[in-house]
Amino acid sequence: MADPKTAEPARARLSPRKKQRISRAVQYVVLAAALVAVVMYADWQSLAENFAKGEVASEALPELFTVALRNTIIYAVGGFVFSFLFGLLLALMRLSQVRPYRWIAILYIEIFRGLPALLIFLLITFLPLALPGFQVPGGTYGQGILGLGLVGAAYQAEVFRAGLQAVPKGQVEAARSLGMSATRAQITVVIPQAIRMVIPPTTNQFVALLKDSSLVLFLGVSGEYVELAKFGNDLASQYANATPIMVAGLTYLIVTIPLGYLASRLEGRKGRTR
Repeated sequence: MADPKTAEPARARLSPRKKQRISRAVQYVVLAAALVAVVMYADWQSLAENFAKGEVASEALPELFTVALRNTIIYAVGGFVFSFLFGLLLALMRLSQVRPYRWIAILYIEIFRGLPALLIFLLITFLPLALPGFQVPGGTYGQGILGLGLVGAAYQAEVFRAGLQAVPKGQVEAARSLGMSATRAQITVVIPQAIRMVIPPTTNQFVALLKDSSLVLFLGVSGEYVELAKFGNDLASQYANATPIMVAGLTYLIVTIPLGYLASRLEGRKGRTR
């Protein structure tokens, strides 16, 4: 009888690399099978008729760019500027030595990060009831910018806080040794460096605000104030066809994908310069 210790195994064991190749091949086969199933069983004619009808898509032009996209950019840029400035203020308050400032900033950030953005927009529509005679400056544009800015500032504040805390303390000490006051050191030394550090996440924040601009439709916008989501929804209802919604979605992608790519490049460049 052969010694089991010396007997060679009937089958050679697979190496980890071979196992990985087999696993990858199986995944490719499953993916190809799923793709073939989709191609074979999807009703492409019905999909094209309801989601990519050329006649309906042409009705969206040129208002899609001259009105809807223009308004979307106005809301997003306005909200971004508001959130950038207010977020920086909140971040400084959050790091302040004055306790009431810290409490106010923490309370604001936690509330506006915890509430759904949609709820904020709905509350803005009731401001005239809560504050009789009060009108948001800028009308509909002002309301949209205010809603986006209030929500975005809570997130931007945390981005700035991380950037401000990342600036080496030695920079402040060096500025103070040159006779600068604490305020001047913050403005001329700390804040500029923090802003450079947070450019990539701030770009992502702008992309998020651009997408959140679709919530402006809950303000009851119409006519010259419509943004992409409202514009696509109105045309879809008019023609009983989803093509305008698809066109609006593609327009969002035309803007957001390059911005996302830019944010990735900035993040990679930042990592290489560390």
